[in-house]
Amino acid sequence: MRCMSSGLETPSERPIFVFGCPRSGTTLLRLMLHAHPRIALPTETRFVLPAYAARAQFGDLEDSRNRRALADWLTTRPATRFRDLGLDAREVADEIVAGPPTLGSAIAAVFRAYARQHGKARWGDKRPSYIRHAGALLRMFPDAQFVHLVRDGRDCVASLKEVPWYGQDLNHAVSLWREAIDTGRRLAARLGPDAFYELQYERLVADPADELPRLCEFLGEDFHPAMTAPQSLAQRIVPPQKKWHGPIRGAVTSDLVGSWAQRLDAWEISLAEAAFGDRLAEYGYEPSGLPKPPPARLARFARTAAHRRMAHSKADLRERWQRRHERNPVDCRLPPAPVPTTELAPTGDAPGKGD
Repeated sequence: MRCMSSGLETPSERPIFVFGCPRSGTTLLRLMLHAHPRIALPTETRFVLPAYAARAQFGDLEDSRNRRALADWLTTRPATRFRDLGLDAREVADEIVAGPPTLGSAIAAVFRAYARQHGKARWGDKRPSYIRHAGALLRMFPDAQFVHLVRDGRDCVASLKEVPWYGQDLNHAVSLWREAIDTGRRLAARLGPDAFYELQYERLVADPADELPRLCEFLGEDFHPAMTAPQSLAQRIVPPQKKWHGPIRGAVTSDLVGSWAQRLDAWEISLAEAAFGDRLAEYGYEPSGLPKPPPARLARFARTAAHRRMAHSKADLRERWQRRHERNPVDCRLPPAPVPTTELAPTGDAPGKGD
């Protein structure tokens, strides 16, 4: 893996970040990529963005004691989910302390250790929320490649309504999909086709053997047939209590495509379609033909969307303030990792773990 921004990067060494609106199929795509013999994508972690947000508290990383504090923060706190990776915390912490004094280098050391454990040459990470934080990821990993998975917004909203961990109302769920689409458009224009790739869930599940080779071409990798059948990985590493991931334990199927028509009430469909505007049609999703919702419902949605925009603006202001107080560069400066001498068959994470 090469993190250094020297102009000599090999595409097959670039970090991969997968994101999209929650419930758009990013876990399925993560398993497909993890099934590739060269690519390792772990279960969702909880340390990349929190470490970036807390970077000032670690002080000057030129001091090895501060690198040790950062390493301990990453590897010992339950909130980071480091233990789900199945790595030796002490070994990884020592690797961080011995590495370059930047936050990106410390985070990359964790993922590189994970890839090495699985006999893989390349690492990636998946979290739906990364779409809001691509700027931070690019600061840490300037050569990264981003994969945006898009799914019919009505199916995403229907699924968000049903999962136990989403505590917001329909207006927030609708806003979430619209924000993901608009952010994806901006990132595509900013990053260009070498660093940003967009694919649709519906095409992916309809014919993985047709869609995945194009994704691999973008990533600079050869397509591997194991990617089309990630269910064996899912059966081993996706905990049975996470019932919302039940479908990915079976063969890839299109059964849930368009299920919004049965899972959403008519007023919910009409509100979503009105809020999404032309975005659905631009991706080829057919409208329901229902009438527009009454003005009062649209006004409630508009208030929610405005509050979310204000929250995002405040977060952006905090980020600009934090940049002024950084003690060190944040970009990854790890040298290239040794190529694994033996590439193992695709494996999963520790049993009972995963997202």
